[in-house]
Amino acid sequence: MTVELRALEPGQWDNWYGKLERAFGSAREPAEERALWQGLTEFERSIAAWDEDEVVGTAGAFSFGLSVPGGPVVPAAGVTMVSVASTHRRRGVLTSMMRRQLDDVRQRGEPLAVLTASEPGIYGRFGYGVASEQLRLEIDTARVRLALPEGVDGVRLRFVTQEEGRDACEEVYARLVAGRPGMLERRPGWERLPTLHPEEAREGSGALLCVLAEAEGEVRGYTRYAMKAQWGPQGPDGTVVLRDLEALDPVVYAALWRYLFGLDLTSKLVARNRPADEALLHLVSDARRCRPSTRDGLFVRPLDVSAALEARKYTAPVDVVLEVTDPFCPWNEGRWRLSGDSKGAVCGRTADPADLALSVRELGSAYLGGFSLSSLARAGRVRELRGGALTEASVAFRSDVAPWVAHGF
Repeated sequence: MTVELRALEPGQWDNWYGKLERAFGSAREPAEERALWQGLTEFERSIAAWDEDEVVGTAGAFSFGLSVPGGPVVPAAGVTMVSVASTHRRRGVLTSMMRRQLDDVRQRGEPLAVLTASEPGIYGRFGYGVASEQLRLEIDTARVRLALPEGVDGVRLRFVTQEEGRDACEEVYARLVAGRPGMLERRPGWERLPTLHPEEAREGSGALLCVLAEAEGEVRGYTRYAMKAQWGPQGPDGTVVLRDLEALDPVVYAALWRYLFGLDLTSKLVARNRPADEALLHLVSDARRCRPSTRDGLFVRPLDVSAALEARKYTAPVDVVLEVTDPFCPWNEGRWRLSGDSKGAVCGRTADPADLALSVRELGSAYLGGFSLSSLARAGRVRELRGGALTEASVAFRSDVAPWVAHGF
């Protein structure tokens, strides 16, 4: 068998995407959803694996800006739409696509590649490490109460259509990106993704609604949600299905949650993707009845160790030599001296003795500050070679705000 990798051509998209749908075991997606992804596809960054005249593998990448600790937004490749036909598994198709893709990312000068994984066990061998978590909540709003800050009653809430609210919502989101690592800077066209809600994919919920929150005449927050009507023997028992809730200050944030908790005919609120350090859990009367659970969020893969480590800032002074292994991208292997603090950093090759030894996968996991080098060391994935170096580096790499990616891609 000979499989040939080629850049995707626009006229091949429907066939290519159809093979992706089949690999994920789903029926054809709604036309509205397909149209969105087709419009966002970067064809020069999309790979089709061909066995003669049949597409047997797919992979793509989006050009993103990724927020990193300290506020900078760094160019990153958003790896997406990866699949291999079940007839062609274990024949090196995925490895060949990953090889071509990461070489391309490097040539483009992007220091990072990121993805969200359908199966987390796949990507570690290619150097991706899980770098953030997402929190799921199932809140019993009939029994959980909120402790609200002063000023909540002064927040004005108003309904708008998705089109009417889009610019205001995007402005709020954009102002929040630099303040939380792991968020994606939305490029033109991506503003349509948060409002995508085709009827065929609603799982019994109604239309997507948008509410803006204003204070002193300025839009300072918003929420998008849908309602799923349910009735039991005792009466209404509906569910609020949260899509987004973003706010620029704690008062507006609390006002939006109060609004959602108080919606008529509902007794439950489901949020499938919130930050791991969600402040709501400090406002509720009973966090247990919010049923919090976490799962992996964003995976990070450094493509250029020096550029990646220099791009972010550090919460404490650090001067450490890292011995990095990276068999899939060997240009990263070797010793790197990282010197930095809250103002910036420099990182370059060195012949000095190593202080810590780790693979590029662990470096990816620690990069956004969501997982500590110390916890990775306790798992045997980071080795301390100089006494005190682990604590120094672990403290410096941590982020005061949990990393989080607000939506998939």
